[in-house]
Amino acid sequence: MSAAAPSTDRERSRLRSKGEELAVLKQLGLAGADRAPLELTSREVGERIGASQQAADRYLVALEKRGYLTRTLVGRRPKLALTPAGVDALRAEYHIYHRIFDGPARISFQGTVASGLGEGRYYLTQPGYAQQFPSRLGYGPFPGTLNVRIEAGPRRQIGLVRHWAGIRIDGFRAGDRTFGGATCYVARLVDHPCHLIRPDRTHYEDVVEFVAPESLRETLHLTDGMDVRVEVEES
Repeated sequence: MSAAAPSTDRERSRLRSKGEELAVLKQLGLAGADRAPLELTSREVGERIGASQQAADRYLVALEKRGYLTRTLVGRRPKLALTPAGVDALRAEYHIYHRIFDGPARISFQGTVASGLGEGRYYLTQPGYAQQFPSRLGYGPFPGTLNVRIEAGPRRQIGLVRHWAGIRIDGFRAGDRTFGGATCYVARLVDHPCHLIRPDRTHYEDVVEFVAPESLRETLHLTDGMDVRVEVEES
């Protein structure tokens, strides 16, 4: 099914603006604004993207409001810097092109087996989640996740995963409590098939969780502190 064309001048203008705002982010990224603030006026930004000073200023204001960049004055010269959200937007764009030209993405990294707080067992056995797994993953997971602690380098790789096409597990409401959703990705842990599961809401940045039909810890004879090799691919 093809997408409908924009039906009004206002909609067409909004689509153009988004593309040009992205062009601004790309130019700032190419110039190194993800690493250090750059002295650039709106006129200079406009020259880089082929737009007027007024249009460039409008794009900069919009990007600042959306939290993608910061603007500070040093004397009479503005300094522009990409925020983590701005860098993340560029990563998402990169992933789209990567998928177009190179196919589904894959990453591999090493981590260390770690014990959790038992939350995985609690959530995986909630009926609202449990009834979704067989049709979406092809199995009902063992009631508990395997936690793998990762260092900063793999953490950046895992950060890219949220832009991938994954297998959604929907959130739900039970009584007066709301349970958030999650996304699963095909994975292999020590060459054993499983799924990486990323909750939409998580307290951990240095731990990733895996599910499988069986206990990964028991099946692979894993203990805390053991190093494991992980491969994850886009669905």
